[in-house]
Amino acid sequence: MTGRVVVVGGGVVGACSAYYLARAGWRVTVLDKGAFGMGCSHANCGYVCPSHVLPLAAPGAVWSTLKTLFHRNSPLRVRPQTVLANLKWFLGFARRCNATDMSAAGRAIKALLVSSRELFGELIAKEQLDCEWETKGLLFVFRSKTGFDHYAHTDELLRDQFATPARRVDAEALTALEPALKPGCAGGYLYESDAHLRPDRLMSELHRVLTGLGVEIREHCAATGFVREETQAKAVQTPQGAIEADQFLVATGAWTPHFNAELGCRIPIQPGKGYSLTMPRPGVCPTYPLIFEEHRVAVTPFRSGYRLGSTMEFAGYDATMNRARLGILTNAARLYLRDPLPEPVQEEWWGWRPMTFDGLPVIDRAPAASNVLIAAGHNMLGLSMATATGKLAAEWLAGETPHIDPRPYALSRF
Repeated sequence: MTGRVVVVGGGVVGACSAYYLARAGWRVTVLDKGAFGMGCSHANCGYVCPSHVLPLAAPGAVWSTLKTLFHRNSPLRVRPQTVLANLKWFLGFARRCNATDMSAAGRAIKALLVSSRELFGELIAKEQLDCEWETKGLLFVFRSKTGFDHYAHTDELLRDQFATPARRVDAEALTALEPALKPGCAGGYLYESDAHLRPDRLMSELHRVLTGLGVEIREHCAATGFVREETQAKAVQTPQGAIEADQFLVATGAWTPHFNAELGCRIPIQPGKGYSLTMPRPGVCPTYPLIFEEHRVAVTPFRSGYRLGSTMEFAGYDATMNRARLGILTNAARLYLRDPLPEPVQEEWWGWRPMTFDGLPVIDRAPAASNVLIAAGHNMLGLSMATATGKLAAEWLAGETPHIDPRPYALSRF
């Protein structure tokens, strides 16, 4: 089955979905209310990371979150007014902070991550994408012995339950492995199956490939709703007019709840604001991408630059730049790195991550229209899950047997 499909959302999930749809023979139009690839897909840390199987909702996370209400500079920051305005979401999160739900979510997260890691390698090779793809792994670094020893329990969990092993690196071997680190770190864990790329280069290359496949990309063309006849969507409404299609895919990230009435459901997504700083490569540049787990700060060395990123701020749809969050990134870099802050800063950036309270995306048909598929809510792993989600969407719309079990991502779980 093929025909015409409209993909609403020009981020990495929408772009990868458009790619697999076009390769399957669909005539594809991608709509974005802004510029293609300029939302949360633009300046994240670029990790393609099978190591990240554990959801944010985990044992102990409720207490950690509560503490952020009283610490302005915590890497995880939750505004009290955001909790009060979205109490149902936060209660749903609290109910899932147990070992059973964490493990179930982890298995479903792993399926998407492992598939995406393989598919990224295939896609980059097949289409010759110039996106600074590196397969060196991802190094978790710990400043304190307490943090290093505590993470051993997480490493054991990942190894035993999820077959996601890391190479333990003790203090004396750590600076030899990564000379960009200051002496004095307690140790690290290297996840050798992980990879990374430069997200803005990826989106530029996907634009090139998509247009080469005949995909129409309409920028600054916001979808405002659907034209429906009974249980079928006939067209998507835009300020430039209605665009008809046989099938529709909604991949609008943190904006997806704005379509709840049109989709006939309540999708529990909260925007979790992440930040990054992009600079030239420092004189002493890390070899590996790094995560400073105790400070929740990430470092990505690209071939063409260097990025500090992460933190999480639940502040609703607040579109302002909180410069204190950038300070968390720079302070952590100074603590760990020999050459932490090269000049000039080329870009200060923030983006809204689409956070569900159980840590899993929604990949399912819309209740109000059976020919509308939702693919949103990928939390902090949109890039990491994008290729598997795109392939799954193309399989679903074509009525093919999916390459991974889609049931964990169903709307019925809410």
